[in-house]
Amino acid sequence: MTTDQAAPDATVHHVDSGRPGALAGALEAAAPGDEVRMAPGTYAETLRVARDVTLRAADGGVTLTAPGGTTPALEVLSGARLTLDGVTVRGAAADQPAVLLSGGSTHWHGGGTGIGRLEVLRDAALTMTGARLTGAALAGALIRTTGAVRLTDCVLEGAQGTGVVVGGDSRLEMTGSRIRGATGSGVRVRDGAHVLLRDCLIDGAGRSGLLFEDRSAALLVDCRVRDCDGEAVRVLDSSPVPRDADPYEAVDAAAPAEARGGLLLYGCELSGAGADALHVAGAGDAVLAGCVLRDGGGSGATVGERARVRLADTRIVRTTSAALTAHGTARLEARGTTVRGSAANGLLATGSAAVRLTDGEVTDCRFSAVHAGGAAELTLTRLRAGHTPEHGLHAVADARLTLTEVHLTDCGMSGLDLSGAASTEAAELSVVRCRNGVVAGSGGPVRLTGCTVTDAERAGFSFGPGGDVELAGGRVLRAGTAGLVVQEGATVRARDVEITEAAGSGLVVAAGAAPHLSRVRIVRAGKNGLIVDAKGAGVFEDCEITAPGYPAVHLGEAATPVLTRIRVQDADADLSTGTGADPEVRDCVSWQVKDAQWPAPLAPATATATAGSGGSPAGGTPAGGTTTTASATEDDLDELLAELHQLIGLERVKQDVASLVKLMRMVQRREAAGLAAPPLSRHLVFAGNPGTGKTTVARLYGRILAAVGLLERGHLVEADRSALVGEYVGHTGPKTQRVFMEAMGGVLFIDEAYSLAPAHGSGGNDFAQEAIATLVKLMEDHRDAVVVIVAGYPVEMEHFIDSNPGLASRFNRTLLFEDYGTEDLVRIVEQHAAGHQYELTDAARATLTGYFDHMPRDGRFGNGRSARQTFQAMTERQAYRVAENDSPSEAELRTLSELDVPELDIPETSRTSLSGPGVPQPLPSGPGGPVSPA
Repeated sequence: MTTDQAAPDATVHHVDSGRPGALAGALEAAAPGDEVRMAPGTYAETLRVARDVTLRAADGGVTLTAPGGTTPALEVLSGARLTLDGVTVRGAAADQPAVLLSGGSTHWHGGGTGIGRLEVLRDAALTMTGARLTGAALAGALIRTTGAVRLTDCVLEGAQGTGVVVGGDSRLEMTGSRIRGATGSGVRVRDGAHVLLRDCLIDGAGRSGLLFEDRSAALLVDCRVRDCDGEAVRVLDSSPVPRDADPYEAVDAAAPAEARGGLLLYGCELSGAGADALHVAGAGDAVLAGCVLRDGGGSGATVGERARVRLADTRIVRTTSAALTAHGTARLEARGTTVRGSAANGLLATGSAAVRLTDGEVTDCRFSAVHAGGAAELTLTRLRAGHTPEHGLHAVADARLTLTEVHLTDCGMSGLDLSGAASTEAAELSVVRCRNGVVAGSGGPVRLTGCTVTDAERAGFSFGPGGDVELAGGRVLRAGTAGLVVQEGATVRARDVEITEAAGSGLVVAAGAAPHLSRVRIVRAGKNGLIVDAKGAGVFEDCEITAPGYPAVHLGEAATPVLTRIRVQDADADLSTGTGADPEVRDCVSWQVKDAQWPAPLAPATATATAGSGGSPAGGTPAGGTTTTASATEDDLDELLAELHQLIGLERVKQDVASLVKLMRMVQRREAAGLAAPPLSRHLVFAGNPGTGKTTVARLYGRILAAVGLLERGHLVEADRSALVGEYVGHTGPKTQRVFMEAMGGVLFIDEAYSLAPAHGSGGNDFAQEAIATLVKLMEDHRDAVVVIVAGYPVEMEHFIDSNPGLASRFNRTLLFEDYGTEDLVRIVEQHAAGHQYELTDAARATLTGYFDHMPRDGRFGNGRSARQTFQAMTERQAYRVAENDSPSEAELRTLSELDVPELDIPETSRTSLSGPGVPQPLPSGPGGPVSPA
């Protein structure tokens, strides 16, 4: 041994491996703070360090080997301060400690262990950098100390047992380290120990990648746990996560600097586990934010017993079992979390588990996207689920679902399926392209508000035995069979429901069922609008059935429903009955029905609106505020243009539309020739007073665009403020989007659009601006699929377009609908008369001319509406006049004379000055008094 003076207060002692005992001797001779520099080689000695000293390898590898027995090759005692540099320590046996740190402070750089484990006990502290720990059994490292332990850029490899065991009140921090090939768990944390792992890899553990027990805690940041035979992370118990550890904020913020409680994972990846990626049981408490759980042999995350797990912005991909599993009394919360590719369910909840999913997605699962059983409680908000051969949401037993703005698509079975005693409360549920929309045969209460089913292969809503259902504000579009089915034993109350283009019947009431339905609108059902099977019953109030393929209402044998104020339009028959059917019919009316048993309404409306008819057909707009008219057929463009030019008046509008058609055809020819198409905005502003034919022209415009090939269907969807603007925060956007999607392939016509941007505002609770913003974005996203027409008074429409830059850039063409002149109004009355098999005398035409000449053009004047109301008043006066003749001729029944023109409601002094030929005068009083003006 030689010595060099390294510093005024330290000495360097040089040793050579060729001299037995040289290293122990150098340590004995070293003063506190001295350095022992070892020549390359192997030193078969046992060292016990009790002072401040440095052991440094010089110019090559140095190995310290225990000579035999069970004594560690290196032991650091209390009060010592040891620095190791480039030294590898080999113990006597793999299942014995090679290095025992029972006290003091050790700083270890490079080197590591070759045989035997590293033990850090009592109050020892360790800082290890760039070391490699191999060849241990039972555990690669055992840490049970009150001192701080930090491992940086270290590798623990091939432990025949657990890679690292951390117990007691230890605090372990690992950074950039790797634990590979442990036959047991990669890391086991127990008692009250805390671990912090940053940028670490746990690879190929024979059991769990990380195992947590007792009151332990852990923080993992940017770590990877992969290809473990058991779970990637298993939590049997843990301390609770601090209340201020919000996973939904930590995604964008810096992760905590230490583990303070529970299990926290930020930006971690758990992949290739033989069992669950994350398994939390007992009283375990875990938070995952910005993590990926993928390609596991079990579930993505299983939460059981009393455990709690919260996920934020986490992806769970390709799991063998259910991606998310909750049972016992566990609590599972997830926000912004995506589940894809589960070989079973996306979410499986049983027992008394409570699950809350918000702003997430569950798709491409082999079983139902969400399955709830037992007494599980699920709260799903803005969840997107589907693309499964089974159900979107399936609830059985006593499960309870609370659904808000859930969107279900492409399910091989039902979008929502309830059985057993399951219950649900759903608002704004949307089901698209599923075998069935909503199927409820459960004994629990079902409350559905504002729910929409689109393109179901079979029924839109189907309610089975035992169901207690309330359906409010629902829509069914293009159901493959029936829109709504009520089976025997179901208790169903439905209101404000619209069923459009069902391939079968709109409403089907099975034998023995007795629902209560009100304000249901059924449009273009392929079969009956309403069918009540044999011995069926129920109450049906204020319903409208338009253009059914079969009789509007069919009653089976001995059916006894109560039909109140049912309105039927455009049908071959309004009612057909089986043997013994005995309905109670109250105030039901039919219009444009070939075989009508019910009388025409007092205020008839044409099936195909004429120019200036204004508004919708009999029955008005549906409860939801939108009206979907017939889809475009293969119309011939020339025929459509001819139909446009046959409209009364509107010369300027006709020219504008014809010019647009020419421009569109030119654009198509340029595209066919391979030339660039000029910019073409198909969206229009219709500016004009009420009753000037705006809706009629909009309907024709859609059909023309379909004939030209610029729209797929060309149908018209009518909307107003109430159909677009919600009543609470978060309601308006989805509401506007649903109406817009109904118009896909056609025209969205927004009447009185200026009400979305009133000149003087409408207060802080007005969500109309959100509707405008949503509409502008949808117009951009679907610029080639939907044409939007906004309509209203000219001045107000100018303000509306100027209220939002997005509107001004998309609506750059306005069609002005001028008020009808007297001649046009008379022609409109004549058109109504011809459509209803009436004829006007020449004197009646002259009197009508004077009537319209002197009609005040104030706020009560409605253009085409006023003409229609005048015609209605004339038919009423004619009926009163002809009723005095006991046997009127057919000519008298068909003729409208000047006596049938109503008098003007003007002051008496003015009436005197207007008397004379061509000005209508009051009829004489009859038994019922004078006939009042229209």
